[in-house]
Amino acid sequence: MAESVELPSRLAILPFRNKVLLPGAIIRIRCTSPSSVKLVEQELWQREEKGLIGILPVRDSAESATSGTAVSSGMGGESDSHKLDSKNQQEVIHWHDRGVAARALHLSRGVEKPSGRVTYIVVLEGLCRFNVQELSTRGTYYTARITSLDMTKGELELIEQDQEFVALSRQFKATAMELISILEQKQKTGGRTKVLLETVPVHKLADIFVASFEISFEEQLSMLDSVDVKVRLSKATELVDRHLQSIRVAEKITQKVEGQLSKSQKEFLLRQQMKAIKEELGDNDDEEDDLVALERKMQGAGMPAIIWKHALRELRRLKKMQPQQPGYNSSRVYLELLADLPWEKANPELELDLKAAKERLDADHYGLLKVKQRIIEYLAVRKLKPDARGPVLCFVGPPGVGKTSLASSIAAALGRKFIRISLGGVKDEADIRGHRRTYIGSMPGRLVDGLKRVGVHNPVMLLDEIDKTGSDVRGDPASALLEVLDPEQNKTFNDHYLNVPFDLSKVIFVATANRMQPIPPPLLDRMEVIELPGYTPEEKLKIAIRHLIPRVLDQHGLSSDFLQIPEDMVKLVIQRYTREAGVRNLERNLAALARAAAVKVAEQEHLVPFAKDVQRLSSPLLDDKLSESAEVEMEVIPMGVNNHDISGAFRVASPMVVDEPMVEKVLGPPRYDDRETAERVANPGVSVGLVWTAFGGEVQFVEATAMVGKGDLHLTGQLGDVIKESAQIALTWVRARATELKLAISEETNLLEGRDIHIHFPAGAVPKDGPSAGVTLVTSLVSLFSKKRVRADTAMTGEMTLRGMVLPVGGVKDKVLAAHRYGIKRVILPERNLKDLVEVPATVLSSLEIILAKRVEDVLDQAFEGGCPWRQQSKL
Repeated sequence: MAESVELPSRLAILPFRNKVLLPGAIIRIRCTSPSSVKLVEQELWQREEKGLIGILPVRDSAESATSGTAVSSGMGGESDSHKLDSKNQQEVIHWHDRGVAARALHLSRGVEKPSGRVTYIVVLEGLCRFNVQELSTRGTYYTARITSLDMTKGELELIEQDQEFVALSRQFKATAMELISILEQKQKTGGRTKVLLETVPVHKLADIFVASFEISFEEQLSMLDSVDVKVRLSKATELVDRHLQSIRVAEKITQKVEGQLSKSQKEFLLRQQMKAIKEELGDNDDEEDDLVALERKMQGAGMPAIIWKHALRELRRLKKMQPQQPGYNSSRVYLELLADLPWEKANPELELDLKAAKERLDADHYGLLKVKQRIIEYLAVRKLKPDARGPVLCFVGPPGVGKTSLASSIAAALGRKFIRISLGGVKDEADIRGHRRTYIGSMPGRLVDGLKRVGVHNPVMLLDEIDKTGSDVRGDPASALLEVLDPEQNKTFNDHYLNVPFDLSKVIFVATANRMQPIPPPLLDRMEVIELPGYTPEEKLKIAIRHLIPRVLDQHGLSSDFLQIPEDMVKLVIQRYTREAGVRNLERNLAALARAAAVKVAEQEHLVPFAKDVQRLSSPLLDDKLSESAEVEMEVIPMGVNNHDISGAFRVASPMVVDEPMVEKVLGPPRYDDRETAERVANPGVSVGLVWTAFGGEVQFVEATAMVGKGDLHLTGQLGDVIKESAQIALTWVRARATELKLAISEETNLLEGRDIHIHFPAGAVPKDGPSAGVTLVTSLVSLFSKKRVRADTAMTGEMTLRGMVLPVGGVKDKVLAAHRYGIKRVILPERNLKDLVEVPATVLSSLEIILAKRVEDVLDQAFEGGCPWRQQSKL
């Protein structure tokens, strides 16, 4: 073991990363870095006697020196830092201020690699602690001037007479002996350790024991810094005791697990004996009663013969299992699902009354004539042939136009149960097909689970937000829906959890989506798409009067006796506070007015009775709201008769009528203004375009300006590649026809000479792309170069070619409706989009002037006040 040694005044230093060498401990280090190899060769390999080196701990190395050796760029904790700037080392090195002198016990040199790299294996024994006084370099490695921290013989004799030291020594040896005894029983290796305990001085024995434990780097540093032997013994005793307790806890856990295994075997034997006893007594087990009830339920489920055979096989396996066995609960839940599924149970087919169905659709939905006509046709076919395989209807349109409620109306007209399954954000194929039963926590897919909840096998099932499914490593739900929506395949739909075929052919599927583009073409091919456009302001007014206002009043416990919203105020809200395709924001604004009225009604102090049979009541709950001498007259309402509506109990003297000041007070300043378009096109270089979004049509302004520059084109507004190409085409067309349009004196004149063009699409936070802004861009550029303003009442859309042709675009219906909502009076469309105007409501067309354009020149003629007089005949 390590004996007292006399240290030299200077030692070569080897860094030790995230580890600490303690006196008495033996370590094995593999040196590979140039600095550590140089140190080993000069200080150890070339010397005949056993050399000494210093081991200093460092943290979080910047340059690896060995597998346990490193140079650190930072050092935390309580240690000091010695900094050195070196030519070979680019970083500042932080060292711990205490280390351990080590003696080489064994040294071996590896085979030199072709690159000249050599590896040394060094076995070192820690001797004693030292303190670093000064750190310097010697070639590529480090040396330090040190002072020994080891006790002298006289100091050791003096400390051995200290009573506190003697008590700590006894406590440490007792704890260490107890640990050795436990290890001897487990590993049969305690003999040699007991010899160490009896022969090695106790202050060195503490380091040896702690070095054999797996402790944190901070605890190792703390042990290294414990120069005082009493502190060192105290810390070592604590660490040994902690290691002892961890061994005891591990043994306790092992014994407990073994005891549980034997207990389960014992319970199995006792249950077998109890079962035999109950059979002799004729007493039935509760668990067996449950299984009998489950079997009876399965018999009444009406399963097909093949599935019944599979279920019986699973039931026999379940009867052989104990309730404590793994898999018992999963098998039982599986059989309960088979018993709960509606294999034969169905809604009775009612005699379809098309007139009543049409009245129901008209009552629930205003407008949407084409959509309702298609639903009536669907129901008529069902009436003539109930088992007909009708198409899967897919309602596509912006939010808030009534797609989900249309599906509910179909279910009501057919007299079938209705279930909605939301597919928004679904990325796992197992949500459609279910999880395989091999997984923990497996469950059936949403379709099978929905059929279990609805209890019939022929409901109307709504697949909501079918365009918002995703795909990742877990599969593609849209591909799984191909089998579901195919009438030739869904007769034998196979859910992974069921693992037996289930007939979905009796289910009437209806889907909804905001856009068609994200839906995969094969899935879209299995559905009949019915587009729902946005509502016109006139339709919104009718919807608000017929549906929204009564519903809002009912939801807020009000009636027309409390609040009245005139038709003019509804128009005001539609024009100045909502410009959406649907009516959800309109309903929110009406709800805000209702809440403001509810507050005033609730605070109303003068309540007028309206029934004769009235009782005078005084309630402490009302004392805070009413004066002390006031009495409240309340009508006694029987429990269960509209007891949730306070409007049946109180009535104010006169209803509150919404006026314009109240609208502005509750909803704030108007968000939209009819003068917005005129104000934004007041300057040359601004034109009004029409675009299509997932939320319906929108008006898009295009702004262009010129500045001193080098003839570059700048585009901003979060634009996609297609719209950037459209801007480049528009600029090229204008430059090519600058002379014809009288924008340049001669053909040699360069419009961009000495200036840059910047085109911006406002609402920069919204991504934009598509070719339909071509004519809008040309109009904006011609307006900029000619310094002529575009007409404020005109909006346009259309793709253009490099030769000036105007090509048709999509979403014409939504774009025209958007122009109508914004108060636009004239709309320029491609000539080939004339056929799409059939779908636009007649009331909208009558309020707009539709202008058809075949070439860009036609667009320019109509976009400017008084036409485009500077244009000449095109030469191309």
